[in-house]
Amino acid sequence: MKTVFVTVGTTSFDDLIGTLTSDESVKALIHRGYTDMVLQIGRGSVVPDPDSCPGLTLQVFRFKDSIAEDMRHSDLVISHAGAGSCLEALGANKPLLVVVNDKLMDNHQLELAKQLQADSHLIYCTCSTLPQTLRDMDLSALSTYVPGQPQIFANFLDKAVGLV
Repeated sequence: MKTVFVTVGTTSFDDLIGTLTSDESVKALIHRGYTDMVLQIGRGSVVPDPDSCPGLTLQVFRFKDSIAEDMRHSDLVISHAGAGSCLEALGANKPLLVVVNDKLMDNHQLELAKQLQADSHLIYCTCSTLPQTLRDMDLSALSTYVPGQPQIFANFLDKAVGLV
């Protein structure tokens, strides 16, 4: 059993949910060996029927207190480009495909996705390129994300301002 976990965070990203449940995306996931897909759809208006993805077992929910367990049990995380969701998936040490919402104005999410892809921590795409990305992505090229060490910065700052 291989599971894809999809999260849109606390907002809605109907284009992502619609594209992921399209025949083209479902076929690409099945071709890669995925058997299950769990969709966290947030406030979205697109609510896929559990039988809408032939070949995949589909679970859909809006919100949970924590999605950490869903991430932990997944083999691939597909996420919107929100910083919190990206860092949570990377912290869970899961391969991450980020889908940037190119309909957002002043899209700061694209900058984050570009940098994390340049550092080989994730792969990013848009909804229009998602099916092709699912077919072509090389998850083995991703490197482990090592979280920052805030204590080092705090110690530096303490010394700089003369507290130590």
